[in-house]
Amino acid sequence: MTARLLDGKALAADLRAEAAADAAAFLAEAGRAPGLGVILAGDDPASRSYVTAKEKACAEAGIVSREILLPGDAARAQLLDAVAALNAEDAIDGILVQLPLPDPSMEDEVIAAMDPDKDVDGFHPVNAGRLVLGLPAFVPCTPAGIVEMLRRAGVELQGAEVVVVGRSRIVGRPLSILLSQKGADATVTVCHTRTRGLAEHTRRADILVAAAGRPGTITADMVKPGAVVIDVGVNRIPDATRPRGYRLAGDVDFGGAREVASAITPVPGGVGPLTIAMLLKNTVAAARRRRAARP
Repeated sequence: MTARLLDGKALAADLRAEAAADAAAFLAEAGRAPGLGVILAGDDPASRSYVTAKEKACAEAGIVSREILLPGDAARAQLLDAVAALNAEDAIDGILVQLPLPDPSMEDEVIAAMDPDKDVDGFHPVNAGRLVLGLPAFVPCTPAGIVEMLRRAGVELQGAEVVVVGRSRIVGRPLSILLSQKGADATVTVCHTRTRGLAEHTRRADILVAAAGRPGTITADMVKPGAVVIDVGVNRIPDATRPRGYRLAGDVDFGGAREVASAITPVPGGVGPLTIAMLLKNTVAAARRRRAARP
């Protein structure tokens, strides 16, 4: 058996087109485009690259983006002032704080200072609580994209045994909640790198999600024959044969797992492209919610 590839690039293109159509409709109705405010602290090349990609995607979708650039040694007060400014700006519907911050100890306070109704990354405690309670909420973009991929690929969720390897608040935990909620109705087990007998859990999974952030976490013998494998990991592996000196690899032994699974995401080109696409969708949704909430 050779698994079919779940093409994240193609799905992301569809999602971006949908976001662009929704943004155009909003512009026609509201007389302005949806707006996204981005806060970037420091000059980390990876963060700068991510922000540039997000701003380009916004422009292509008809979403106005505004960037607030702060120095790497920005004080808490500067970060909180930037958040407050975007909270108050009527033309800004969504706020994105690029993580990690140079000082990670500030992250919880900065995220909590955001207007929850503008938290298009879905990290605010209010949105996290709403998600747990099954109430309308902004959901972190990567888990939302994974669910969208599974649904559009025709993967049966109801009654499926799902194992999520990884418990981060960005992917693992919110994804486990999404898949176990009514409407998805999967049975979800959350594992992590300290789980005893990890392979015993993963071999039961109809859908196996690897989001541990460690290359080689999932090997072929840990995959149930016919399972759907979603690889969230993006790891830089030193490789002198590549122009940049490294190659990207996921958390799954792709070559081996592909011969066992029924469907699998590649790295790159699988889950990654969905994150920005769902950010665009969330931003337009935020614009509509804010407009609808006005008297």
